[in-house]
Amino acid sequence: MLVEKFKIAAEGSGENANLKTYIIDSSEQMKYNKRPLVLICPGGGYGFVSDREAEVMALQFTAMGYHAAVLTYSTYPVRYPAQILEVAQAWKLIRENAEEWNVLSDKTVILGCSAGGHLAASYSLFCGEDFVTKSVGLVADELRPAGMILCYPVITSGEFSHRDSFATLLGGDYESLVGTELLEKVSLEKQVTEKAPPAFIWHTYTDNVVPVENSLLFASALRKHNVNCELHIFPDGGHGLGLASELSQDSNGWGVQDECKIWIRLAEVWLKNKFGIGE
Repeated sequence: MLVEKFKIAAEGSGENANLKTYIIDSSEQMKYNKRPLVLICPGGGYGFVSDREAEVMALQFTAMGYHAAVLTYSTYPVRYPAQILEVAQAWKLIRENAEEWNVLSDKTVILGCSAGGHLAASYSLFCGEDFVTKSVGLVADELRPAGMILCYPVITSGEFSHRDSFATLLGGDYESLVGTELLEKVSLEKQVTEKAPPAFIWHTYTDNVVPVENSLLFASALRKHNVNCELHIFPDGGHGLGLASELSQDSNGWGVQDECKIWIRLAEVWLKNKFGIGE
């Protein structure tokens, strides 16, 4: 496996943004060499980037036969839309190296957890807008993900919002942002169009940080625009479970939720059905 780290710099970026790639070796002995890639945006409320949703998750996808990459995007005090532009820079880097890395660039999928889910979905919805395309010199079709995997995502800035994420992303306190055009723009259930990529979404009913309504609202918006979506709501579990297994538990041993462990296997089936394993 080829593991490399690349600096990512976009307008407004912080100093630590980077992309770490996990590229499976090619071999004449293997049926598949060219493979889809899963680009992962960990969570952290836009205040930090969670290691529990980074490499440990990437390695799950390489074990399935997919290339993977983890974007460490800029966080506080860096503000919107720098993070979206960083995803675009990462996307451009992957496309530029697609032949060398044997990446099927038309089958690249973006994954995000919590606030990283908001970033992944924001990029998926806004990647065709001028502020993104002009920043990397690519057209919308070259930047649009083939699909998105959203794990307990932050979506809405309305009644069921995770207010801290939006305050950290946009600057200022949440109340000062209410009624502004910018807060409306980043309420993603209101930004879905028929051009949105198909989605795999999971959440827990008892999430006490990002309410399950975030996923329900987004899935409903996708349905309204006839965008295919697979949605799983698990009955129990807190926020930020990652893999929900011992592999991603935190330093205190929290984060194991047996009934949620299956999400990664369900995502594997979704990926295979949508995009295959490789060529």
